[in-house]
Amino acid sequence: MSGISARKRIWGWWFFDWASQPYHTLLVTFVFSPFFAGVAAEFFMSSGMSEQAADAKAQTVWSWCLAISGLIIGFGAPIMGALADTAGRRIPWIFGFSIMYALGSWALWYTMPDGSNMWFALIAFGIGFVGAEYALIFVNSQLPSISDHDNAGELSGSGFAFGYVGGLVALAIMLVLFVEQAGGKTLVGLDPALGLDATQQEGTRAVGPITAIWFVIFMIPYFLWVRDDPSERKKGSFGNALALLGKSLGNLKNRISLSAYLGSSMFYRDALNGLYGFGGVYAKLVLNWELTQIGIFGIVGGISAAFFSWIGGKIDKRLGPKPVIIFAIWMLILVCTTIVGMSRETFFGFALPEGSRLPDIVFFGCGVVIGGMGGTLQAASRTLMVRHTDPAAPTESFGLYGLSGRATAFMAPALIGVATAISGSARLGVSPVILLFLIGLILLRWVKAEGDKETWSVSS
Repeated sequence: MSGISARKRIWGWWFFDWASQPYHTLLVTFVFSPFFAGVAAEFFMSSGMSEQAADAKAQTVWSWCLAISGLIIGFGAPIMGALADTAGRRIPWIFGFSIMYALGSWALWYTMPDGSNMWFALIAFGIGFVGAEYALIFVNSQLPSISDHDNAGELSGSGFAFGYVGGLVALAIMLVLFVEQAGGKTLVGLDPALGLDATQQEGTRAVGPITAIWFVIFMIPYFLWVRDDPSERKKGSFGNALALLGKSLGNLKNRISLSAYLGSSMFYRDALNGLYGFGGVYAKLVLNWELTQIGIFGIVGGISAAFFSWIGGKIDKRLGPKPVIIFAIWMLILVCTTIVGMSRETFFGFALPEGSRLPDIVFFGCGVVIGGMGGTLQAASRTLMVRHTDPAAPTESFGLYGLSGRATAFMAPALIGVATAISGSARLGVSPVILLFLIGLILLRWVKAEGDKETWSVSS
């Protein structure tokens, strides 16, 4: 480690965000998820379902994929984080989960446009998604070792901003060179690159391999410049890991601020993941947008996310992460309220002229806020977790953070599905997300802005 400068370590750590962000930008939100939703809906309609029923079924299938993946991530993360802490090694775990990321995303190329192997596609997506999220837990836990207390917020915000720029560049490449519109041409009127067959939607399906290749190439700086501390290496075992995890869970009763924060973040991050996971699906199934329109929507959101994550990091450094989190949640509640109050025909009860473009314009504006405040919220949340992290067990602490963010990952998709089924409206189906944000906001009242260092000695 002595031959690697602190500046290189920071840049290497940032490059994980740049390398991994396309899984969320291209696959979870703006390209693969609406593509899959359209494919699944067409498949169900071909089996005799009405369009409305097929759309609902497609959204349900996608929601269960996210929910099951989230449960695997949530309940496995703290155990593996504890194991890494007892062994003092994180890089081998990150490397292993990186392989899952690359293989899972590459396999999405084989998603057939007729929906005949949609279950295979969902399994492949889940494998890559679990790999991406597990790797993120270990990378997040390295933040305390590459920054001090005062700079953690700025470094976290800058990392997220850098990652969002990476996702934005990858999305732009997909739209310009690969993703087909209805006429078989890309956004700029080109045939899909590399001779890909537009009639088989090979340009859109290439999103899987491109995501994998992007990740493999841009993880090189991370693996070159970020190292485990040799002095922390020791022999680990599952027994020791489970003992450490049990002790940490038991000590939560002595750490009121941390317990409240884990509970708060569980709700508001689940709400945010609900917005991310269903934004593109909503645009495809409800607004009937083309994938290229959804992609442009993603570019606007990505620019906003990069800019506001960077600005949020600066504000975080000056005011601390908690005020930033509170402001971001209120803005996201405003966005969700706007979406619930809007339809093609009305805007908060006021009738709109036939063919009005106001819903499209408003939804684009919502995308700016979701991207900007979502990125800001994630970056500030990572900083606030650092303030609650015991240096003796950073990976295990971030495993608990991963658990709080994923243990109830089924909740937002399930609530959206239930609300949609009861109301018969995809618009009203978003409303439970508002409740999740509000619960998270209320629990923040018991969270100390500076963390709970005074309890570390009690917990050790």
